[in-house]
Amino acid sequence: MSVTAIVLTLNEEQHIADCLASLAWADRRVVFDSFSTDGTVALARQAGAEVLQHPFENFAAQRNAALDRVEAEWVFFVDADERATPALAEEIRRVTSGDRAEVAWWVPRHNYIFGRLTLGAGWYPDYQMRLVRRDRARWERPVHEVAVVDGPEGYLRHPLIHYNYTDLEDFIARQRRYTAYDVEILRRQGVRPRFYTPYTQAVRHFWWRFVTLRGLRDGLHGLRLSLLMAYYEMVKYRSLRR
Repeated sequence: MSVTAIVLTLNEEQHIADCLASLAWADRRVVFDSFSTDGTVALARQAGAEVLQHPFENFAAQRNAALDRVEAEWVFFVDADERATPALAEEIRRVTSGDRAEVAWWVPRHNYIFGRLTLGAGWYPDYQMRLVRRDRARWERPVHEVAVVDGPEGYLRHPLIHYNYTDLEDFIARQRRYTAYDVEILRRQGVRPRFYTPYTQAVRHFWWRFVTLRGLRDGLHGLRLSLLMAYYEMVKYRSLRR
């Protein structure tokens, strides 16, 4: 079976060359671009990748549009700030050959946050549905998209390398976007928080991140991240209440 790696991009010139280099083992590499205004497209073509462009609506719609436009047996979705290791490539080759029943595979990730590998607070194994039979999967939800698969699923062992939030400024900017999406989803679901909900949710979220999901294993780094995520949980419910 052939494997096509698809990289979704928007102004990713700082990442795209290294990302594509880590996918050199794939039978085909496609950069599915949202009309970048930097050097992403030129660098992708220079690296030998095929470039297709499609206007961005939301993350789920973009993945579905890529599935519709790219003829392939297996599709491996990768973000530009991720890298596939040789061990992961070998594992993908193994599970996509032969007559296995699985039509989709969850891939774990090693998240580097503020330059540090983060194994607690919910950032590992951080499974993502990325390897799918093209005709057996669709995505739903505009952000933190969810895959709907027609058939058995499996879990890979080797992780993608994910260079996540680079610094605090990057973290804050993205959390604001994610919070806005989440508020809209909760609003549509009819969730109506009470005056105390933002504060109780913040406490619960901190405990969940730092204790239940073992953010404490990352020391002060894990404490910082757990506090930041708890703060944005409070912001989310404050915004929803307003």
